[in-house]
Amino acid sequence: MGRVVHFEFHVDNMDRAKIFYGNVFDWKFEDWSEYAGMPYFGVTTGDNQELGINGALMQRQSAPPALGQGVNSAVCTMGVENYDETAAKILENGGQVAMPKYALPGMAWQGYFIDTENNIFGLHQPDPNAK
Repeated sequence: MGRVVHFEFHVDNMDRAKIFYGNVFDWKFEDWSEYAGMPYFGVTTGDNQELGINGALMQRQSAPPALGQGVNSAVCTMGVENYDETAAKILENGGQVAMPKYALPGMAWQGYFIDTENNIFGLHQPDPNAK
């Protein structure tokens, strides 16, 4: 045991966060607030037959991280088929670039973004021709 099986993104504005992640990654949401005792929405990130995990958006319980602050938590990275198309969706939906696209030579394209709630997340597009 010890495998990551669930994630949580802490958010200030639940509706805004659901719109962002729904529009960018086509995530689906289910209200689990009754169980959690706070605004808490379960996230289905894709087909359960595919590699990956599901998680949740939960109401932030303290001050958000300051812009420009170093990462002080785990960072989730989403696998995508087309980095550039997904990056465009992120920017169109209010996200920002945290670290521009770069090559992991012979493996993938990688980069990092800031969502509408000031959380950092990564994008990863496998590509054996990346250089």
